[in-house]
Order: sequence, then structure tokens, then C-alpha cells
Amino acid sequence: MTSTELDGSAPRRTPSADEFVEVQASPDFQELRNRLRRFVFPMTALFLLWYLSYVLLGAYAHDFMATKVFGNINVGLLLGLGQFVSTFAITALYVRFANRELDPRASAIRNQLEGGHA
Repeated sequence: MTSTELDGSAPRRTPSADEFVEVQASPDFQELRNRLRRFVFPMTALFLLWYLSYVLLGAYAHDFMATKVFGNINVGLLLGLGQFVSTFAITALYVRFANRELDPRASAIRNQLEGGHA
């Protein structure tokens, strides 16, 4: 089944290797890559710091981690559950960021490349 049969549009052409290199050097692509890096690198560093802190507290601060908050729930359990919550929160933030910032720019670059206007 061709792309014309799927969405009714004209089939897209396959860009050459030279066109890929040209687009990769373009200011639009550089901006896209920089925006991605400005989000991903700090978020990764923040999460790794948070995870390392949790591991170090678990290894060296037994009394603190065993502090009861309520019932049989202690600080260590809450921080451990916080790891899951923060993972989902980071994922949600990235999806929102990608939908707003990255996807429109990537689509424009792709359309330019596949449309033959690179």
C-alpha cells in the first residue's frame, strides 16, 4: 500500500545523502538539536542526582530512611515511590515539550527535505 492510498497525498520522494548532510548543517536543524539538548541534558542530570541521592541515603542514612511518617510508612518508602512519580512526571514533561517545541520543527524540516526544497 502506498502513501497515496493511505492519506490521499502524493507519495514523498526519498532524499539523497547529500540532502541529508545539507539539512543536518542547516540552522533549522541546529536549532532543533539545541532545543532538544537544552531539555534532555539538564533533566537527565537532575534525575540522576535525585536517584543517586536516594541510593546514598539508602546506603548511609539508615536511621533517616527508617523514620516513620505514619503507620508502617517510612521516609525510605516515600522517597522510593517518589522515584516512580518523578519518572512519570519527567516523561509527561518531555511529551509536552516535544509536542510543543520539537515535533513542529521536525515536521517542517522533514517536509522541506522530502518535498525537495532542502
